[in-house]
Amino acid sequence: MRILVHVALLAVGASQIVGAQSAAPLGNLAATGSPTNPKVMVSWDRYYDHAAIGEIGRRLQAAHPNTCRLSSIGKSHEGRELWLITVTDFTKGQADRKPAMYVDGNIHSNEIQGTEMALYTAWYLCERRGEVAWIDSLLTDRTLYIVPTINPDGRENYLKSANTASSPRTGMVPRDNDGDGRVDEDTYDDLDGDGNVTQMRRRNPNGRFIESPEEPRLLVPAPAGTRGQWELLGSEGLDNDGDGEVNEDGVGGYDPNRNWPWRWMPNYVQGGADYYPTSLPETRAVIDFVVAHPNIAGAQSYHNSGGMILRGPGSPQDEYRPQDVQVFDQLGRVGERILPGYRYMIVWKDLYIVWGGELDWFYGGRGIVTFSNELWTSFKFFEKAETNTNRYDRTDYEFDRLLLFGDAFVPWKPYRHPQYGDIEIGGSKKSFGRAEPGFLLQAEAHRNMAFTLFQTWQMPKVEVDSVATRSLGNGLTEVTAIVANRRIVPTHTQQDVENNISRPDYVTLEGATVVAGYRVVNDRNGQSVEQERKPARLEIANIPGNSVVTVKWVVRGSGPYTVTVDSEKGGRDSRRTR
Repeated sequence: MRILVHVALLAVGASQIVGAQSAAPLGNLAATGSPTNPKVMVSWDRYYDHAAIGEIGRRLQAAHPNTCRLSSIGKSHEGRELWLITVTDFTKGQADRKPAMYVDGNIHSNEIQGTEMALYTAWYLCERRGEVAWIDSLLTDRTLYIVPTINPDGRENYLKSANTASSPRTGMVPRDNDGDGRVDEDTYDDLDGDGNVTQMRRRNPNGRFIESPEEPRLLVPAPAGTRGQWELLGSEGLDNDGDGEVNEDGVGGYDPNRNWPWRWMPNYVQGGADYYPTSLPETRAVIDFVVAHPNIAGAQSYHNSGGMILRGPGSPQDEYRPQDVQVFDQLGRVGERILPGYRYMIVWKDLYIVWGGELDWFYGGRGIVTFSNELWTSFKFFEKAETNTNRYDRTDYEFDRLLLFGDAFVPWKPYRHPQYGDIEIGGSKKSFGRAEPGFLLQAEAHRNMAFTLFQTWQMPKVEVDSVATRSLGNGLTEVTAIVANRRIVPTHTQQDVENNISRPDYVTLEGATVVAGYRVVNDRNGQSVEQERKPARLEIANIPGNSVVTVKWVVRGSGPYTVTVDSEKGGRDSRRTR
């Protein structure tokens, strides 16, 4: 039976078949790094609406029941499911006991491609399990919680309504932005009904702009000492509420990435913060899920654009702990290799100050190693760094002309505006500028997924390296165990340790009566610290990345002994003496 998935195409809002679940690809040699014979056919050159996201998740679950499960972490303001795709090897261990990576995208409505990055990650892991040993190993030990969009209402509006490349940024919770007692009553208007909200311009003999001699579609500032020909009037729109202003009360009006309960500041400090932290249902749903899953050791959120691998903090008053910065730096430098044209950056220092951001809540509030990637960069136009930072340069027009054949821009055309009189409408489509063109989307998804999987692999992995015994006489035995963390990320960040966010790691001895238990703090001289209460289960505050911790017990009994390490973020392992 063919299963049809309806998707929203950016330009026309039409539906399209994703493909039949049983359909086999033409050709008989899969390219390197691609699934050999995917069970779920998905086109990665387009952007999917809410119904399609759920359908892709259901198809993955049906085709890969031992790898993928579809559920929801809650509902949006308008009642849409916040889909969760859990990916792991469900035949080996409990998903919620394995160290986990949390992935989400599309917190800002117009930053759409994070959803496709997340969906591609789920799809690729499902289709490659059983084909790639590294992925098999990853999914044996790790769980990925993937929420493709945490702003489905705004996404639906962006995809299916006429918008600019920047609208809406918000979700769909109504707000009175202009203080007139009405909400969302004066937003953008598609004046010519072509499905695009572009720019308005008007001829003016004293205007600031002229048509570029080299690119007539582009307006550039008139040279000094000369008169311009045009003035820009902003995005397409009308004065819908009769207050003399155009487009001043658009959809929503808050910023969902300023609504998190870590260093939150009110609107008079930072616009978009909304009424209080977690005032938005989507924010609360993510927080509730993360708090309920202490096995989450890493996180990745997808935004756009600019080609950045961002870490916090969002403000200079809240710098990350030095031990943690070393971990972020190691991961971020590898990310720059995986993602050509991207730069590893600090939010407040290299971008701008953010109060109450998701990135900082994950680290500050939960002690989780978290990155936010700003997807898409002009480097991808011609695979080289742009040296011209002038906003009136012609690079994007040249890219459109040579590679997109004019599809990214709407030609200027006359329009009679009720306020402005005779104007022209035209310019960039919403699907261009912030979001990747279709032919580059899968490559971008694969590289960003690869960085996320590198993070996932480097989350803590604990094991009992060795167990040794030594007779002390009088029926007593000393049992010494070395416990290792084989990956870069510690079992607890320093932020976690200092604020007691997570429970400690447990190293437990079974098989004898424990008289005393110690953590060895100096292997050279044998200096140890005794745990006076419940010595059979030693509490270890942290096992650093690529390091070991030594513990020992004095016990009564001949064994055999079993030593188990149990870390919420690092997994579980046991070793038994003979």
